[in-house]
Amino acid sequence: MKRKGIEELDDQNRPIDRLPFDLLAHIFAMLTCFKDLAQTSAVCRKWRQGVKESLARREKMSFSGWKVDDDSTTRLVLHAYSLKELDISRSRWGCQITDRGLYQLSTAKCVSNLSSLSLWGTTGITDTGVVQLISRANSLQHLNIGGTFITDTSLFAIAGSCPHLKSIVLWGCRHVTENGLLALVNKCRKLESINAWGMRVTVDCFVGLLTISPALQIEPKGMLPNIAVF
Repeated sequence: MKRKGIEELDDQNRPIDRLPFDLLAHIFAMLTCFKDLAQTSAVCRKWRQGVKESLARREKMSFSGWKVDDDSTTRLVLHAYSLKELDISRSRWGCQITDRGLYQLSTAKCVSNLSSLSLWGTTGITDTGVVQLISRANSLQHLNIGGTFITDTSLFAIAGSCPHLKSIVLWGCRHVTENGLLALVNKCRKLESINAWGMRVTVDCFVGLLTISPALQIEPKGMLPNIAVF
């Protein structure tokens, strides 16, 4: 007990521990490696609280390129109360997110304030998880859900829950049909662009979308012939 007390006293005498708590949290907010955050959090109680405070101040968080799963992602996002932009796209060694993870993320306080969300290439998710998450993401303006196996069910949910949506990436979403796209463009009246590369829909479908919203940009440019919409 005596030795433990001496160690705690020594810890309190370290220069960094004399810093105000707010400044300590500000320093930890500069850490971009989640492994470093985990190790920092394990140093002592004060540092653990500092890491939590730093997460609460973050407005952007990206897991792209990091090998994380449902639970580790959720643990961090649950503390990020001020989050506005969340990227959990999958890279070669990256996120292994499933519907279970999307269910857990949907309970985070920040979800209703997200303006940007990327689920790019997360092939472990289905409509079930997407609908659960999107139903609470009512402030979304930018959504990247390309490279996934979603269907019209997800687009119907997006159309009904994201009235402020400005751009959506549906790159390679080959299970989405004309019905889902029409619902999206009809209900998301602020929608400015759709990335539809690799989708299995006809040119006539895109003509129909432009009839509803003539200013809509369908990416990539050059994919459609010059079309006059009246």
